[in-house]
Amino acid sequence: MRIFVFALVLCLFGATVQGQALGTARACESLTSLSLPNTTITLARSVAEGGFTPPKPFFLPLPPDVFTPYSEVPAFCRVAGVVKPTRDSDIKFEVWMPVSGWNGKFMGVGNGGWSGEIWYPFMGRSLARGYATASTDTGHEGSDSDASFALGHPEKLTDFAYRAVHETTVKAKAIVAAYYGQAPRLSYWDGCSSGGKQGLKEAQRFPADYDGIIAGAPANQWTHLMAQLVWAAQAVHLDTASFIPPTKYPLIHNAVLEACDARDGVSDGVLEDPARCQFDPGALICTSAQGPSCLTAPQVSALRKVYGAAINPRTKQQVYPGTALGSELGWEPLLGPQPFQIAVDHWKYVVFRDPMWDYRALNLDSHVGLADKVDNGAINATDPNLKAFFTRGGKLLQYHGWGDPLISPMSSIEYYQRVAAALGGADKITNSYRLFMAPGMMHCAGGEGPTRFDALGAMEQWREHDTPPDRIIASRVRNAVVNRTRPLCAYPQVAQYKGTGITDDATNFVCRTP
Repeated sequence: MRIFVFALVLCLFGATVQGQALGTARACESLTSLSLPNTTITLARSVAEGGFTPPKPFFLPLPPDVFTPYSEVPAFCRVAGVVKPTRDSDIKFEVWMPVSGWNGKFMGVGNGGWSGEIWYPFMGRSLARGYATASTDTGHEGSDSDASFALGHPEKLTDFAYRAVHETTVKAKAIVAAYYGQAPRLSYWDGCSSGGKQGLKEAQRFPADYDGIIAGAPANQWTHLMAQLVWAAQAVHLDTASFIPPTKYPLIHNAVLEACDARDGVSDGVLEDPARCQFDPGALICTSAQGPSCLTAPQVSALRKVYGAAINPRTKQQVYPGTALGSELGWEPLLGPQPFQIAVDHWKYVVFRDPMWDYRALNLDSHVGLADKVDNGAINATDPNLKAFFTRGGKLLQYHGWGDPLISPMSSIEYYQRVAAALGGADKITNSYRLFMAPGMMHCAGGEGPTRFDALGAMEQWREHDTPPDRIIASRVRNAVVNRTRPLCAYPQVAQYKGTGITDDATNFVCRTP
């Protein structure tokens, strides 16, 4: 089946001169007649500068520096569509294309959790940088923590797992080519959490979709992560005595800092490399009556489980790495009064297909193997063989906050090491794959350390100018003022203080292998 006839495209949509579409209003609205396989274009409309209003508020509160306010988004052509590769599929997507100033490139935008909506704020951010951009609801509507859509709908689960992102990418590139009269010269992906997993899945399964992939804190070992998240909840809800109230998280965090902060040569409230920290939760045990400055023996026991890796009790093999030291201030979604819903829903609706399943029933021996079998490589994005992606010039820039309370930062290190081993060693992948660990960064954003950095700028320099990123400068902002900068170093290097100058200035640090 033909996608479109270029002669008709050029007639309807005009020519392109240096990335500027001619007759843009007519070109945009005419896209409703574009014929794409299994696809219906439901909207094609020109949007004036600052004129976009989302159909509903975004489910996450976002700090203003994370996205471009809609009032500042430049004029664009907005195209919405639905892809139905199967009878039970209903993949909604949108493509936004700058009316002027297109940089000739395309950006795919990732989701979070179980997705369920188009990520408009991040589309606006890409558009403001001159990119044509696209996002999808991954084939269903709902909150990021709700997996009930999967019950009785295996095709919708496949859409969520990988098909929606790939279909959206293919269709979006065709729409971009139709609007501008030329295909994007380069395509990038940018996503964190589930979006990071989506990026890795693209590299593994559809290596020709993107030229560069930015994968933040990827939930790529999905089934094992879902086990660890529930296992940690089991630890603190073993009984009422095991529960650690959120009011004690700062106590634990400060004890970790006291034990390990200075080990990197700088006492700055951030652990440069928590993997090198040795902290005994027993140091916090109450010596007399329970009080606000100590933990009971059951709480200490639960804390040891949380920090430790989830281990199969029969085989003694690791299921998933433990929760990172230094992440304590973000524990409430993980260890609070209720277990983490994203994980519970996976077991309820995907593995056991029982909405009444109780998270206390999880067994790390039999149930993790069952989850892997049910998934059969669909959601999991763990294949270390990225040869096809790298061979065609693909670049993978992965980052992960050392203070991530939800997805263990060690999982990113383990995946990097597996890719290196599969492809002949770290020196064989250094021009294609770089991993950056961000000290003090929580899940995808925020935290005590410098957490704001331009991963896309680093990717552009790498892919377009053959300048691999050895370090990326990150900043910390307090009260709208940058009060600290620090280099993020390509793994396995870490930032080390030179010994002179203020420790809040990145120029006084070098990247070295410990």
